[in-house]
Parts: sequence; C-alpha cells; structure tokens
Amino acid sequence: MADKAWAGWISFAGTLLGLVGMLNVARGAVALISDKEVVQFADNVVVDNVTAWGWTVLLSGVLLIAVGASVFARRTWARIAAIVLILLHATAQVAWLDAYPIWASLMIGLDTVMLFALTARWSQDRDDLPSLRDAAGGTPRSAGSLVGETDLQPRVR
Repeated sequence: MADKAWAGWISFAGTLLGLVGMLNVARGAVALISDKEVVQFADNVVVDNVTAWGWTVLLSGVLLIAVGASVFARRTWARIAAIVLILLHATAQVAWLDAYPIWASLMIGLDTVMLFALTARWSQDRDDLPSLRDAAGGTPRSAGSLVGETDLQPRVR
C-alpha cells in the first residue's frame, strides 16, 4: 500500500509542475500582451524590460509543463530536470518576496512540497520502475514501449 501511495506523490509532483507551469505561461502572456497589467514596484522590484521578462516566464512555464508530463512517465532525467527547475523557480520567487509576499511564499511552499515528492524515497522508487529488460526472459525492449507504463504494484523478488 505504501508503494501505491508513493506513486501518488510522484503524480502529485507532476501535477504541481504542470500547474506552476501553466501559471507561469499565463503570467508571461499577460506581460507580453499588456505590460500595464504587470505591477512594478520602483522601491522593491526592478523589471527594466517587461517583454524580455514575459518571454522568460512564458518559456520557463512551457518547460515546467513538459518536464511535469515527463515526470508522469517516470523518467529519471525528468526528475533531475524537475529538481533543477524547481530550485531555480524557488530562487526566483525569493526576488519577488517584497512585491508579492503571499504569492511568493505560496510558490516557495509548493516548490518545497514538489522537492520532497521527487527526492524522498528516490532509490526505492527507482528500483520499482520498469527496466529496459523483460524480467522473465531478459530480452531487451525498446525505450518507446515504456511510454505510458506504470508499475504501481510492488515487485516480488
């Protein structure tokens, strides 16, 4: 039962990555469409070029969505990429603490939960992932055949 619950945490992290990515896409699109909608505080946050900032946030959102989808596919590279992106996202939110204290704090909290879901019990989850070799015959399978597979049942060794 614990293994199934842990698979839920990984799916939760993938969902949050997609959600945070969609929020970034929306925020970047607003900055690109109407720079007057983006609040700027002269004393706290300096955004010199709103268009460049909008493209940066929009593209990082698209990247978060793509990595979140790959986390659902249980790709190891996606977990590593997600950890790096989450750390960068949390660091960027620290810069916004003066301008948006509640929003930035919530984002940092979500980033922390995602980091926990992706890193805790990493080795056990990695052992439960389907391998490129069939367990019965040891015959190689293509990497493409693993897309969409989830191994939620614990393996008997």
